[in-house]
Amino acid sequence: MKSIRQVFDFYLNGSIHVALAVLSLVLMTNHMFQNAFDLPMAGFAFLGTIFGYNFIKYEVFFRNKKPLWKELKAIAILSIFSFLASAYFFFCLEKATQITAVIFFGLTFLYTVPVFSKKKNIRNWSGVKIYIVAICWSGVTTLLPLMNAGTDVFSDVILKCCQRFLLIITLILIFEIIDLRTDDPALETVPQKIGVKKTKILGLILLIPFYFLEFFKTNLDTNQLFINAILVIVTTLFMLFANEKRSKYYTSFWVESIPMFWLLLIYLF
Repeated sequence: MKSIRQVFDFYLNGSIHVALAVLSLVLMTNHMFQNAFDLPMAGFAFLGTIFGYNFIKYEVFFRNKKPLWKELKAIAILSIFSFLASAYFFFCLEKATQITAVIFFGLTFLYTVPVFSKKKNIRNWSGVKIYIVAICWSGVTTLLPLMNAGTDVFSDVILKCCQRFLLIITLILIFEIIDLRTDDPALETVPQKIGVKKTKILGLILLIPFYFLEFFKTNLDTNQLFINAILVIVTTLFMLFANEKRSKYYTSFWVESIPMFWLLLIYLF
């Protein structure tokens, strides 16, 4: 049982689970716009997320030359492989997609590394973190796949970007509620500023435009409306039952599984 737990923790700590969530959203975008499976885009999104998230979480250990434990050494190897493989897929993407991807990577770099100050990065700027993460997620999982497929920028693309942004913001609010005990007060996260109850109300309010924006699509898909309704219900339940006493697995596994659950609903219905 201990070895199974160790493998599971490596799966989560190595950002494989969150990478599957990103991949699921990329595949959702392909489905919504009836685009074929794009291996370079899928590979870049999945492997780039593993490297990007591990870079965000662990770069301080390497920058400060801290000792690495066994799991972190394995994560470092996984991250190097992911970087090299994602770099290969990057060069298989269209030029416009590559330029846009570099912009999102730049945001990730500034989010992590203290460029403007020796001690502070964008992540430490009060109230900014939630928007940077949501922009990167919505951009990588919506804009990049559509650009690489040659989809014209029209109203439906803007709608999907807005929907994805609202969903990601809502999911981040759940994370911020769970992390309330451990987050630095200087971060000024939403629960720190307005309290848990109001944060939950805000998250539920954001799900309303997320759902009803679907009605403004050029071609309304009633099946997608049904699937999105289930997604909204599930996300609402996770929001309502979130509190700072929950286990880390509540968000790191279950909440991050919501995009995969959304994709599964597509195949089921």
